[in-house]
Amino acid sequence: MLPQIAVFFLSVIVLSGCTGQPSLIPEGEIDDVPAYGDALSSSSIADARTLVPVLASDSASSQVCGLLFNGLVKYDKDLNIVGDLAESWQIQQEGLAIVFHLRRGVRWHDGKPFMARDVAFTYKKLIDPNVKTPYSGDFEKVKSLEVIDDYTIKLTYPEPFAPALASWTMNIIPEHILKDEDLNTTPFSRHPVGTGPYKFKEWKTQELIVLESNPDYFEGRPYIDTYIFRVIPDAATMFLELQNLGIDYMGLSSLQYVRQTNTAFFKKYYQKFRYPSFSFTYLGLNLNDPKFKDKRVRQAINCAVDKQEIIQGIVLGLGTACTGPFAPRSWAYNSEVISAPYNPDKSRELLRQAGWVKNEKGYLQKDGKVFEFTIITNQGNEERKRAAEIIQKRLDNIGIKVKIRVVEWSTFISEFINKRRFEAVLLGWSLSQDPDIYDIWHSSKTKEGEFNFIGFKNEAVDELLVEGRRTFDQEKRKEIYHKIHSIIYEEQPYIFLYTPDSLPIVSRRIRGIKVEAAGISYNFIKWYVVRGQQKYQMH
Repeated sequence: MLPQIAVFFLSVIVLSGCTGQPSLIPEGEIDDVPAYGDALSSSSIADARTLVPVLASDSASSQVCGLLFNGLVKYDKDLNIVGDLAESWQIQQEGLAIVFHLRRGVRWHDGKPFMARDVAFTYKKLIDPNVKTPYSGDFEKVKSLEVIDDYTIKLTYPEPFAPALASWTMNIIPEHILKDEDLNTTPFSRHPVGTGPYKFKEWKTQELIVLESNPDYFEGRPYIDTYIFRVIPDAATMFLELQNLGIDYMGLSSLQYVRQTNTAFFKKYYQKFRYPSFSFTYLGLNLNDPKFKDKRVRQAINCAVDKQEIIQGIVLGLGTACTGPFAPRSWAYNSEVISAPYNPDKSRELLRQAGWVKNEKGYLQKDGKVFEFTIITNQGNEERKRAAEIIQKRLDNIGIKVKIRVVEWSTFISEFINKRRFEAVLLGWSLSQDPDIYDIWHSSKTKEGEFNFIGFKNEAVDELLVEGRRTFDQEKRKEIYHKIHSIIYEEQPYIFLYTPDSLPIVSRRIRGIKVEAAGISYNFIKWYVVRGQQKYQMH
């Protein structure tokens, strides 16, 4: 596998007088002046599924789309909403309308001007029932969209909608290219044209995606000329590539962060970062499966899983326990919800109450059927696989037989998650800054391709999710989301496991990186390599 990786990597990069390990000039011997040039290679266990942003629901697709496209607004380093394709806006009619004033002079990568009609077109596609987007919920709340002129749009809502402004972080797509296309099948998905800091250059399926800097980007040309998104499905191979200096930027596992990257080599060639993530890892139970319909069964599974065993043994303490559908650092997280302690005896009692009794082999059964199920998780994430193994062991202790199946990412999403062909799934959510979780938890969002794929349905939560969207006052919203948190934890549709720390590692030749509330990638276009340390020359 390694020779193949080297071949395709070097097919797009010509090493500039560089053999073996690059020479890092001591910092005192060079001028720290930002310079254009060089390339940065990142890595992913999975290939992107589509580069149509309104369809992009997986992390790989979203990561690449984020460099190719822009929304009307974005989050800054302090997690405040600021303008992106919109240079300003006004909230009118007591919160029922937003008027966006768009940037002038922005061009699509093919040279055509970006205008209000592109925003209107994107909106129409987001609410089109024939477009398989998981993001329609936010945009179905819009009563009307009026194009006032080429650079002004007015959005009107029938009732207050708190996430309205944040929803327009959604990437805008070009009308002039896509107006006659079926977004679900368009060739644009593999040859995108955006407004973002990078332009699409090449995509070799299951190998790499290459982007080149946009010299006409409205916020200024990115310093790094080329971004290479490498697909390496095997975590061990990915780490070998890091050791061989074939990767400049990747997320480390906890084991790699704590034990495998503290050598003199890594300290010389790489810089590591650690900060809390806006994500959580969970075991999701398919609530359409008869085994999991009884809340007592779900609560029993929760009590049988030792979360601290996973946090200390799998992520080596680089994470925190969580009890609900928000990141612990969010104001919406209800810290008064206490995680049920590891208690296998309570698990056995709950299962007994639910009618499960042990057979002669020590496994639980009901109506002649043994309690057994399969946990599926994605290939390339060793921590999830090991967490599944701990869950398997703990559930075996109380008489539940568990199998584990690891599936390649694109197949995992298209054939299992989207088609609901699973009993239990070990996955994670990366969350937006606004705590609106309607698309994940509302009972209306269970269709194929939508995010409530476990089939959770709760009238109280449905009502609270709608109320949370209608409420602007943060303290009142907090009360609403705290109630949602409490109900979901009581119902246990997910076994909430932990919130991992973000553990990126970046080549030491890359400069301009600053850790802020938003992490490190918020200012990616300002990352640079000084002239004396540039490694790659692009052809």
